[in-house]
Amino acid sequence: MIRSAVLVAAAVLAADPLLGALTPRERQLNIDSFEYVWKTIRDKHWQIKPAGLDWQAVHDEFRPAIEKADSMDAARAVMRDMLGRLHQTHFGIVPGDLYSDVEGSRGGENGTGIDVRIVDSQVLVTSIDPGSPAEAEGVRPGWQLVKIEGTDLAAVVANLNASYANSTLRELLIRRTILSRLGTAGTLEFLDGGGNRINKTLEKGHPKGIFVQFGYLNPGYVWIESTRAGNGNIGLVRFNMFLDAEHVMKQFGGAVESCLKCDGFIIDLRGNPGGIGLMAMGMAGWFIDKPDQRLGTMYLRDSTLQFVVNPRAATFGGPLAILVDGNSASTSEIMAEGLKDLGRARIFGTRTAAAALPSMFEKLPNGDGFQYAIANYISEGGQPLEGRGVTPDVETPLTRQALLAGKDPALDAAVDWIEHRK
Repeated sequence: MIRSAVLVAAAVLAADPLLGALTPRERQLNIDSFEYVWKTIRDKHWQIKPAGLDWQAVHDEFRPAIEKADSMDAARAVMRDMLGRLHQTHFGIVPGDLYSDVEGSRGGENGTGIDVRIVDSQVLVTSIDPGSPAEAEGVRPGWQLVKIEGTDLAAVVANLNASYANSTLRELLIRRTILSRLGTAGTLEFLDGGGNRINKTLEKGHPKGIFVQFGYLNPGYVWIESTRAGNGNIGLVRFNMFLDAEHVMKQFGGAVESCLKCDGFIIDLRGNPGGIGLMAMGMAGWFIDKPDQRLGTMYLRDSTLQFVVNPRAATFGGPLAILVDGNSASTSEIMAEGLKDLGRARIFGTRTAAAALPSMFEKLPNGDGFQYAIANYISEGGQPLEGRGVTPDVETPLTRQALLAGKDPALDAAVDWIEHRK
């Protein structure tokens, strides 16, 4: 089962702060974990010889080190070093305590109505859901969230920045951690636009969207919205995950179909970590009128998946803009880069998470998490997205000043491009 790469933790995380001596049982659990990691790569990597390596020789080289590891930190270092031989992202060991924050946010159960982004190491409110506890309490976009239940977020972000320093998923994972903490928070402290400290106590409301569980993919609350932008004749659709295919595909298709004569159309994939890859093929079909067009190719151990676009009977042929940011990953990246490579879309925003590989996350015998990829993806333009991401045609960094002024740089730039095209 293809699993969104972005709904899982990064490969490079902080070491366990508790470095006490291990019991014989703990040592054995670490050895068992090492063997599980090695066998998983041997059996599930898309290449029979992972990264061209003699994987048995790699095992034999590192096995003595795991047997000698006298702390959790040392055991993780051995397994990370072994995985490092692959020189590929989406392979990593995650300490159980640090994984809990990211794992807790994967279901999207934040009922405060607040969404955030990390800008210049500040946690900024980017949107407020209508009817949410945050709206009722007067929280505004552009406010800086500085404390959750008394915990200073500046220190949290600094630690996470250091932990994820070498990961392309850093922006996404820090946001996930903050949203996880928001999901259980009551008292929040903000800095408003004037620098005033404001305390708010928020009741936890119902999360936005419909709770969905599909196969082995992470369950979560899925939502989709459509409206008009700019002069009122530009279609705009945004959704938070490529899940709940029946509902999301129907709503997406209806939004495009009702706008076939519009001046332009905008797909907002910011904050969308991906999901079911096949959905991108159907969605792209609303904008491609030629057969046999592809968004790219995915290579698995025993098969190859062509992301062939499925054209609709009636398609939208006008200007198409796609909005992305560092929290857009997996299927979002495949769709954006694929339509860009086909010359069908112009991309606005900031570089994506560079996490297009489908990956799995499992719990090891020692309690840590283990992330591993099961396929490789090459865009139709012949480039891997892994570690590279989607580069926007128009870079539109988010700023606090813009948020406080009610501006959306990426959306505003896309609207301006469409209106000038007209």
